[in-house]
Amino acid sequence: MIREPAEVTIDATGNVQIPLGVLVEAGIDTNSTVLAFSDGDGRVVLRRAADAIQDLLDGNGL
Repeated sequence: MIREPAEVTIDATGNVQIPLGVLVEAGIDTNSTVLAFSDGDGRVVLRRAADAIQDLLDGNGL
């Protein structure tokens, strides 16, 4: 897998624009529903909502 690092900036309203190439590499399509949460160690995690729900149903948590 080719990983394309991208620097993003959080604007004054708290919004971030993530380049489409990064989302494509992660398998996230346009108009997808994703969950964003802190992993508690300084990382912000984006998960497809369907994957996060399946993890909860399987007992894996987020």
